[in-house]
Amino acid sequence: MSTPATPVPSSAVAEDILLSARRLREQVSGDVHEHLVEALYADAARIAGRAVSRPDRPAAFTFDRALDRVVTSRVWGFPVMLALFALMFWLTISGANVPSGWLADLLVDRGYPWLREGAAQLGLPWWLRGVLIDGMYLATAWVVSVMLPPMAIFFPLFTLLEDFGYLPRVAFNLDQLFKRAGAHGRQAMTTMMGFGCNAAGVVATRIIDSPRERLIAILTNNFALCNGRWPTQILVATIFIGGLVPAHLAGLVSAAAVTGVALLGVACTFLAAWALSRTVLKGEVSTFSLELPPYRPPRLWQTLYTSLIDRTLFVLWRAVVFALPAGAVIWASANVRVGDLSLAEHLIRGLDPVGLALGLNGVILLAYLVAIPANEIVIPTVLMLTVLSAKLSGVGEGAGVMFELDSPEAVKAVLSQAGWTVLTGVNLMLFSLLHNPCSTTIYTIYKETGSVRWTAVATLLPLATGFGVTAAVAAVWRMLA
Repeated sequence: MSTPATPVPSSAVAEDILLSARRLREQVSGDVHEHLVEALYADAARIAGRAVSRPDRPAAFTFDRALDRVVTSRVWGFPVMLALFALMFWLTISGANVPSGWLADLLVDRGYPWLREGAAQLGLPWWLRGVLIDGMYLATAWVVSVMLPPMAIFFPLFTLLEDFGYLPRVAFNLDQLFKRAGAHGRQAMTTMMGFGCNAAGVVATRIIDSPRERLIAILTNNFALCNGRWPTQILVATIFIGGLVPAHLAGLVSAAAVTGVALLGVACTFLAAWALSRTVLKGEVSTFSLELPPYRPPRLWQTLYTSLIDRTLFVLWRAVVFALPAGAVIWASANVRVGDLSLAEHLIRGLDPVGLALGLNGVILLAYLVAIPANEIVIPTVLMLTVLSAKLSGVGEGAGVMFELDSPEAVKAVLSQAGWTVLTGVNLMLFSLLHNPCSTTIYTIYKETGSVRWTAVATLLPLATGFGVTAAVAAVWRMLA
């Protein structure tokens, strides 16, 4: 049997450690403290040598520093930023055309007639078929087919830039502009997110720590032209703006018009932030440490999960929830009659004087009123109400049912028959930018702010701006005509 080891007293252990330390210290030449200080200064010099450039000795080359010299440059920073986001928008718009067409073919061209026939065979009353199929289903089908593909492309691209480390550089470039407007530099990133979806842009304002500046970002995010408004912008620009020039220049001029409207939205963001920060949200601009993280390869699978699950499907679900009842309201307004006219016709006649004063018409105002759940259904609603109010025949599925036409030329023929002019098209583009948020965004604003007051301000601010701008454009246009 082994004998247990005798424990060593703690004082003996401490004494042994001190003796060892003294012995090792004696082996070091010079003062130990001097060696420690020299080591610290050597490390500091090595770090400074990598981070600081001098006229006589440039800093060591690194990929991050070389790229930052371009993307954060006073000369190249903004052109690179505009070109990169223009490319992202072009990929979103062009890339979404094919899958949007597939979904529209599946859900609208094939699914809609099949459901109508099935409802008729089941013996459902006409009004129930209209509410369920012509209204709720058709509105939701258009929202999904138009909204899902652009979001499924834009959000992953945006998240890739975020993971790569470029978005903090965007905030760095725009920090001074937002600061002069009384806003936070990080609002640049939430504004860019708003170009994909305003509801997602509102949620993204959580990255802003200051409650006052976060509220400014929320109230002004609707000035970013979301993907639901791009189809309206592109179609109207193609019809009315592109038609003013020779055919070989039509595409270029139409694209320039849409780009101009998007840049006008950015200008309105700065102006609204400046006005809010000097009135109801007066206060000092907060300072924040803007750290430029190192560039890193994006994590593809995490990017897809974050962008598709956390953003795309989340926003799409909210849009569908609001599109279902909106479809029923749209159908009812066009098919429920009071006297000799439908509810929609009564409303159009009542709104026409206001619409004409704004360079628009009652059809456009009613379309934006009943299509508030989703901007994606504005054009089908406009076409339905135009055919209904102007008593046009031979187009669409019939008065009282939303529809789309196969070509811009066909749309232009319908709208021209109803009395639309170039002024109507121009002011529709402006009003598409400057009007109230969709119901999904309004609900998101309420959830983020918890305030009915600020939700109302966020809803009415762009709408009042839209009324003022379109009224001014209409007045000047008619004065010069």
